[in-house]
Amino acid sequence: MPDVSVRRATAEDHALVERLWLMFRHDMSEFDGALPDADGRFRQERLEAAFADPGWAPYLLLSDDRPAGLACVRALDAPTRVLNSFFVVRGARRSGIGLRAVRHVVTRHPGPWEVAFQDVNAGAVAFWRRVATDLCGSAWNEERRAVPGRPDLPPDVWISFRASRQGAR
Repeated sequence: MPDVSVRRATAEDHALVERLWLMFRHDMSEFDGALPDADGRFRQERLEAAFADPGWAPYLLLSDDRPAGLACVRALDAPTRVLNSFFVVRGARRSGIGLRAVRHVVTRHPGPWEVAFQDVNAGAVAFWRRVATDLCGSAWNEERRAVPGRPDLPPDVWISFRASRQGAR
């Protein structure tokens, strides 16, 4: 099993995280139909918020000291934290990196958590249900919620659970 570390991304990591973001958004475009802007970039307001907004936190996932993914957390200043964006590079998937990274991120910010994904993304469906069960046993909830302002899209799936410094519960 590869060595995994997760650390909060700094301003010096911005360019690296931006490249990982491009891969993440490229993967997501399969499910949301988004195309890049004229300059070849996907929208990145959420990425910029993760670096600038005090209620957000960007994380860098490393495998054997090499970039393996990212996580962006929002609502750190709200009652419920949201794992807004989560991505593991394809070459590192199915190695346990994702689960270990989620554990690290949620235990750094104890309290209620939510994560959203789309039913059409079968990999995400299986991953997030497996993560929730690993972290909390059966003490998690799943519900479908309409995408605000987008009646043309199917509802997102939301998983909710509670985390402590020792782990999720």
